[in-house]
Amino acid sequence: MATEQLVRHIRSQPFRKFRIHLADGRHVDVKHPDFIARSPGGRTAVIYTGTDTAETVDLLLVTSLEVLNGHSGRARR
Repeated sequence: MATEQLVRHIRSQPFRKFRIHLADGRHVDVKHPDFIARSPGGRTAVIYTGTDTAETVDLLLVTSLEVLNGHSGRARR
């Protein structure tokens, strides 16, 4: 998945919640742009999913992004 797509979703105005789909079938929801941080190299991201709970994601394993408000469907890589 192109990291540019991820950055575009994070910086969209207004921000829309989105779901990151992973190669192993899991998904992680990003509910606010402050809840995701990419590593300086751009290979991994930490997504805060709840109170004191976080997921570390290898961005090479992302298969698609899905806007959760229903406006754009999935963006495939």
